[in-house]
Amino acid sequence: MHNDEHSIGDRIARLRSRRGLTQERLAERAAISVDVVRKLEQGRRQTARLSTINRLARALDVEPSVLIGQPTTFEAHDDSGSPSVLALRQAVSPITDLLGEDPDPEDPPTVGALRAALHSTERIRREGRMGAIGNMLPQLIRDARTAAHAHTGPDQAAAYAVLAEAYQVAATTLTALGKEDAAFTAIERAMAAARRSDDPHLETLGISSLSWIFTKQGRLEDAEHIALACAEKIEPSFRSAPLDLSLWGILLLRAATATVRQGKHNTVEELLNMASAAAARIGRDRLDYATPFGPTNAGVAKVNFLVEMEQSAKALTAARTVPELASLPPTWRARFHVDRALAYADLGKDDSTVRALLAAEQDAPEWMRYHGTTRRIVAELRGRERRRTSPVTELADRLHLDG
Repeated sequence: MHNDEHSIGDRIARLRSRRGLTQERLAERAAISVDVVRKLEQGRRQTARLSTINRLARALDVEPSVLIGQPTTFEAHDDSGSPSVLALRQAVSPITDLLGEDPDPEDPPTVGALRAALHSTERIRREGRMGAIGNMLPQLIRDARTAAHAHTGPDQAAAYAVLAEAYQVAATTLTALGKEDAAFTAIERAMAAARRSDDPHLETLGISSLSWIFTKQGRLEDAEHIALACAEKIEPSFRSAPLDLSLWGILLLRAATATVRQGKHNTVEELLNMASAAAARIGRDRLDYATPFGPTNAGVAKVNFLVEMEQSAKALTAARTVPELASLPPTWRARFHVDRALAYADLGKDDSTVRALLAAEQDAPEWMRYHGTTRRIVAELRGRERRRTSPVTELADRLHLDG
């Protein structure tokens, strides 16, 4: 049993007590079994389905990240350029917006330099190198703002396009750190920059990111609604360009993610079928705006949804049929392996769970340390481990788990 203040059960018990709820009353509000609440609070379970976490979070009036207990800041670095959440907040919401811009003594960055910096940031994001993102992103946002204000004509529109994407990376990074409100500010600024850019697809991308942020906030109906509304607005024909099909498919998967956590399983299947049809029409895996879409990502999404629907055996069968897994970015592959781990854990196959987690770590080791679901699974496995040293205890050490 884990009795440290960092377990999900401790957080649930503390919040339940503050709200004057019994375990039975909380279970009733969340529409889940009281046995789940008891086992979580007693430390006999360290994990729960994300749909369950969303229901508990709503019943307790907190964001899901509060219950998950994910890291809320960047890891410490030995050098003087350590990444900072404060620096990222200051870049997203500078006081110059209130006091006015001071003249910049340096020449504004060129569009070419901005695009090169953005591509570097997107690459390290796909690799899950959170610290490097935290170091690079504030300066990229400042540079893109400076260029957008200094340039005119086509160069200004191009600078706004870079700024919009930089804000979106900031939004997803802040969300990963449990700073969903700051992430919402970043995505609002991304949408405003997108409207002044030379890329008509950036607003769609912003809606996709906003749907994900709403999902992380537990605003599942809002996440589903905006993704589907945008998908309907841009709905392509099957003769449309691959990029249009890809963005439409990504929106459908965002909506399905929010839908599965609401328990609307029939709707999930419909959305997945449409997204899979779009992926099949494209015929190969694409990477647009640092987001993959194609047959492989549709297959990975199916595994995720089956895990969420507690169909673990079907999820593992589907996982074995996912094509071309190597085509996905490292963080997407890692998420896939974590889903496999969840399925194995649900079936009581601890050894296979650990192997899947180690496969995820091999793909994206730094990302693993920030991923709440991973940390919960490893905490539960470690709680059952009787040996002083084992693969799972060593993994827990590398993830910097307390206790």
